[in-house]
Amino acid sequence: MTVWQLDVTVESGTLAGVTDGMPLIAKVATSVSKTAAALSRAAGRGDGSVIGGWIGLKIDPDLLAHLAAGRAVALVSGTNGKTTTTRFTAAAVGVLGRVATNGYGANMPTGHTSALAKEGHTPFAVLEVDEHYLGQVIDQTKPQVVALLNLSRDQLDRAKEVAMMAQMWKIKLASHPEIKVIANADDPLVVWAASGSPQTTWFSAGQRWLDDSFVCPESGHAIERAQGDWWCTGCPLRRPRPSWMVEDGGVFDPDGVWHLVQLQLPGRVNIGNAATALAVAAEFGVRPIDGVRTLKQVASIAGRYAQVDKDGRNLRLLLAKNPASWLEAFDMADQVPTLLSINARDPDGLDTSWLWDVDFAPLRDRPVLITGDRAFDLAVRLQVNQVQFRHVQTFDEALRSVPPGRLEVIANYTAFQDIRAELDRVN
Repeated sequence: MTVWQLDVTVESGTLAGVTDGMPLIAKVATSVSKTAAALSRAAGRGDGSVIGGWIGLKIDPDLLAHLAAGRAVALVSGTNGKTTTTRFTAAAVGVLGRVATNGYGANMPTGHTSALAKEGHTPFAVLEVDEHYLGQVIDQTKPQVVALLNLSRDQLDRAKEVAMMAQMWKIKLASHPEIKVIANADDPLVVWAASGSPQTTWFSAGQRWLDDSFVCPESGHAIERAQGDWWCTGCPLRRPRPSWMVEDGGVFDPDGVWHLVQLQLPGRVNIGNAATALAVAAEFGVRPIDGVRTLKQVASIAGRYAQVDKDGRNLRLLLAKNPASWLEAFDMADQVPTLLSINARDPDGLDTSWLWDVDFAPLRDRPVLITGDRAFDLAVRLQVNQVQFRHVQTFDEALRSVPPGRLEVIANYTAFQDIRAELDRVN
């Protein structure tokens, strides 16, 4: 039995189990939060993962802290891969007991509050956290473990510059030396952010997107790379030796034991996400040999990677929201007709200039369809990249435009949600 199992008690998910020991205002807020989320789901207005938390926090601003108390908490943050890594981690930690998690990707405090209220009293919580909110959520949930995946440009009109984000992480983690940090050794920004934490475990999953880490965040000198290693040319910052490594379709643990990772999700990047999940779960006492068995059960995350049959076509849905994730999506996509959909609504970021950071050349040898609110922005980019395409007005028109068989669908956030709605909110 691990220390975490000794410190927490599994109780039922009843309201009484959630609110025992809470102040009266927190009990009322929890009850109202759960009711609001349930009504939202019943009315078909969404899964309730935001509205329930929003109302609960209006009643009790400290509700997230009250709900997190008594649980062993892990937080997962970064620009890309948060939702998948969180789902993998929750699956692995689940071998020890029930886990509360924000599995639909609502990764701000409203979503965390709603997830914890909904799940009732659980010994464990694994929460995906938007990188901007990580410091705030650390203060409110007092996590035992924080996983840092990567940092790259995202939502250019409102997101902080990536070195500023790394600095925020660095300051916050240095003020919480009790937290165990699981950090990506291949990302210089993450290494710098985690360098002030006294309890850091490094994992290596590779880093394909390099355009945001050519310059050292500490000294401003150039970062040099060779044979998987990297180092700053002007200060001591360099790649640390990782304890967890991805190799040959599996993961080496800190004892040097290799574990085959069999996943339903595509791409090498997801083996890296799985390695991170195993490293986090190990901090709670989960043996890698036990955790790895749970990962193959994860088939789709809020529609991401889902495969759907419709009108004689087999569709696979891939979410890509910034240059780094588009690069990974192209790696996952098969050589078949491909639909690209781009919006620029508030959750996406209103600035589409990031499209010019994406190399669309891998799509030259397949039929390409484009749609979405900002399809014409994408059209100009594809023309410059010499990618032939056809513009379609609707998702149904896209289906009619390709022969029966496979269709890859790659979309940014709200475009992805639009397509999920067309497919009846496939999970």
